[in-house]
Amino acid sequence: MAEATTAAPLRIAMLSYYLPSGSKIGVGFQAHELATELARRGHHVDMFSDCPPVPGAAYGHRHVAMSGSLRTFRFATDLRKQDFTGYDVLHAHGDDYWLWRRRAPLHVRTVHGSCFEEARHIRGAKEKLRMLLLGFTEVLASVVADRVVVVSPQTRRWVPRSHDVIPNGVDTARFTPGDAEGRADRPVVLFVGTWHGRKRGKDLAAAFARDVLPRVPEAELWMVTRDAPADPGPGVKVLGRLSDEDLADAYRRAWVFCLPSSYEGFGIPYAEAMASGLPVVATPNVGARYVSDEGRAAVLAELDDLGTALADVLLDAPRRAALSAAGLERSRAFSLTAVADAYERLYTTPQQHGDQS
Repeated sequence: MAEATTAAPLRIAMLSYYLPSGSKIGVGFQAHELATELARRGHHVDMFSDCPPVPGAAYGHRHVAMSGSLRTFRFATDLRKQDFTGYDVLHAHGDDYWLWRRRAPLHVRTVHGSCFEEARHIRGAKEKLRMLLLGFTEVLASVVADRVVVVSPQTRRWVPRSHDVIPNGVDTARFTPGDAEGRADRPVVLFVGTWHGRKRGKDLAAAFARDVLPRVPEAELWMVTRDAPADPGPGVKVLGRLSDEDLADAYRRAWVFCLPSSYEGFGIPYAEAMASGLPVVATPNVGARYVSDEGRAAVLAELDDLGTALADVLLDAPRRAALSAAGLERSRAFSLTAVADAYERLYTTPQQHGDQS
């Protein structure tokens, strides 16, 4: 168990519309992981969320119930009605853009990516408009908060007022390398994401059938996803949603990890795969470039070349070993322990409210 670095436990109000109990959105998983680590260190953490409590969570839960349409926008309005007095820190992972009046000694906002950037890649006029509106709320939030954190340096392009870069964190006690005997007995590509949308699982399955299977006929594509069709294509095995333990085991058993997103603000699955000693092949989105250290710890390939890159790695054992070592070394920068340390320092360092850097 990690030890707190602060002189006394803090009372922390954490805000996240999403949690793993009700959503597959990555922000919710990260908020849950950080709250859990901080609670383990002795801090009192309460999570304000529309999602139900996560079973067995180490932190408290305050349900801000929503229904009907435009729930994410109305959630931000309802947060104005919550009582945050008595907390030392208000740490928002979204939806704090109406909290202008000071409600805690320190107001921190973590921006997990840019909705403006995502709007450039998302399909559909309605979804583009929604992303643009959310992008403006991120700008508002960066003005409201005392301290604005971005999860990758590239995100600063869209956040006019940001102070710190603190990456998302991976529990390196859970995501650990396995041994050679634990790998699957056939070449396996692992995908974690959605079939539709910016994760582009559908495109990966097509590239796998077109470019991988002709060269590696015994290969399989394991897809941790819940929206795949009944017939996802040859060689594809749909795993659905996995428990934390089963997901960690899937990383250890696979030969290569691939997530060909059009956009990731960070990309937690990349870091999870690297911490598990799993070579990574990805498209060169913002998150993949940052997590892979501009391709030094992974293979970055455009979507049209993705299948060829995957087959090359599957057929080259020395290259897989080199990628595994480079990814494991890079993943140390994203350990949950290091991330929680950084937030503790941020919470306890005297701040000049309204400063910029």
